[in-house]
Amino acid sequence: MTLCGRLIRAMIWSPVRMTTAKKTTTASGRQGFKTGEAVVYPAHGVGRITAIEEQEIAGYKLELFVVAFEKDKMVLRVPTAKANSVGMRKLAEPELVKKALDVLTGRARVKRTMWSRRAQEYEAKINSGDLISVTEVVRDLYRSEAQPEQSYSERQLYEAALDRVVREISSVNKITETEALKLIEQSLAKSPRRAKADADAEGEAESDDVQEEAA
Repeated sequence: MTLCGRLIRAMIWSPVRMTTAKKTTTASGRQGFKTGEAVVYPAHGVGRITAIEEQEIAGYKLELFVVAFEKDKMVLRVPTAKANSVGMRKLAEPELVKKALDVLTGRARVKRTMWSRRAQEYEAKINSGDLISVTEVVRDLYRSEAQPEQSYSERQLYEAALDRVVREISSVNKITETEALKLIEQSLAKSPRRAKADADAEGEAESDDVQEEAA
């Protein structure tokens, strides 16, 4: 890999502070993107293009999107010409958000393989940047109060996936993250397995009450 290639790669993947650079903020788009637009970056979720800069690296002039992730207090610089190839995309359409919420109402699909392998697959889905894939991780790792608790590693992956989905639904539907989380929880509650588990739990509670009264 050439020196320029290594520098470009480092700039894409490494969080950096907005420091010295010639800013050329513009309203015109690059590969369909423009300043002020909310976008999804695979490894970090929803961010916002705050500016377009031009920098010179190893004798080459590069035009860069400055993408800020306010909640994470992080800024990435992504070469405009590489935005699509690194997976940066626009927010999902409302129809896709609806489909994602429908996915949450389905039955969890858990493969009978070693957890380490499943964990890798879940992590790959989370970092894919694909809303449906990330939503599937939320569906498969969610546990209701009537179900066994998640392990520590399951919880970490679940929360990472949930955060990605919450932020995108919040941005697309123009609602708060709290409201987006409520929509997600309502969809999860409709899952066949969850509904059955909750019904079984209620049945056990009523049975216990009857036994206590008989005693």
